[in-house]
Amino acid sequence: MTSTQTVTITGYGSGGEGVARLDDGRAVFVRNAARGDVLEIRLTKEQPRSARAEIVRVLTPSPYRTEPDCPVYPDCGGCDFRHVTYEEELQAKLRRVNDALERIGGLSARAGEILSTGQTDGYRNKAVFHTAQKDGKTITGFYRPKSHEVVPVNRCLLLRDRPRGPEELDGLTFHIPPGSFFQVNTEAALLLYQKARKYAALSKKETLIDLYCGVGSLTAFVGRDAGRALGVEHDPAAIEAARENARRNGLAHIEFACADAAAWQSPVSGPDCVVADPPRKGLSSRAVSNILAMAPRRIVYVSCDPATFARDIRGLAGYTVNEACAVDMFPRTANVECCCLLLRD
Repeated sequence: MTSTQTVTITGYGSGGEGVARLDDGRAVFVRNAARGDVLEIRLTKEQPRSARAEIVRVLTPSPYRTEPDCPVYPDCGGCDFRHVTYEEELQAKLRRVNDALERIGGLSARAGEILSTGQTDGYRNKAVFHTAQKDGKTITGFYRPKSHEVVPVNRCLLLRDRPRGPEELDGLTFHIPPGSFFQVNTEAALLLYQKARKYAALSKKETLIDLYCGVGSLTAFVGRDAGRALGVEHDPAAIEAARENARRNGLAHIEFACADAAAWQSPVSGPDCVVADPPRKGLSSRAVSNILAMAPRRIVYVSCDPATFARDIRGLAGYTVNEACAVDMFPRTANVECCCLLLRD
C-alpha cells in the first residue's frame, strides 16, 4: 500500500483543488479539500515539480468546510466547490483572478471585487449531458472528474426548472439559436453586462465595436448608449440571430458583420470603444494586433479564463488597466468570469 503523508491545505488550484506542499517542496493538488484542512493524503500521480493526491482522512477540518448538499458530489465532475462555504468560494475565485494578473500578466492591477447574484443553484439555462451504456441500459449524466466515465445524474441542482426560451436582460430580449453562445447564467450575465456598460461609458456621439459578439447581447446592452455600434462574429447563425435581436429591440443603429474578429478590417477609424469577449482560449496574436490597429480610446475586455485574461491584457501594449472585477458566472464550479477597462496611455 502506498504510504500516506500529512499536509495542510493553503489555497486552491485553477480547477478548485486544494493546494499544499509536500515535504520535498513539491505542490500537491487534492480534490475536495478546503483551505485550512489538515489532511492525511495518498499520492495518486507524481511529476517532477508537482503531484496529485486523494484524501485518506480529514484530521482537522477547515472552518470553511461544509457538508455537500448533492448526492453525486464529488463523483460527478459538474461542481468543484460544494464542500466549502459560498463566501470561501467567492474569495478563492477573486484570489485566482488577482494571482493571474500578478504572476501571468506581471501587472500591478487588481480586481477590486467579485460580483455575485447570491444564487448558487438553479441558475444554469443550459447544460451538456453525456450518455453511456451500462449493464445493458442507457445512463445519462456528467463525466467523472478527469475521465470520460459517465456518472448518472437524475437531477442537477445547478439547472433551472423553466425550459430555455428567449432571454431577457434589462428590458432587452434575445433569441438564442441552438449551438450559439450565450452566457449560461442569465442573472449573473446582467451583473457582467452592467459593469461592461459602465466601463464603456458611451455617448450618442461615440462608436462601439464588439468583437466575438455571438448573438449580439453584449453589443445591444452596451451599444444602446452609442451613436453607432458594430458587432463582429464568425458564426453565420449567431449573426443572423444578432441582426434579428437588434431589430426586435428597436436598435437600428447597431450593425453586424460575419467575419473573423482577428482579420476583420474596421470601417470605422479610431472607434471610441472596443469590447472583446473571446472564447476561453483568449485573443490570438492577430486579434491583439487588430485591436491595437483600431487604436480605440477604451477597451472593455471580458474573459472566462483568468490565465488568458492576464496574458492578453499584458499583450495590449499602450493600454493600462483602469478598473477590473470578477463575476461569479458559474457558482459551485471553479470557473470565474473577468472584466476590465483599459485606457489608452
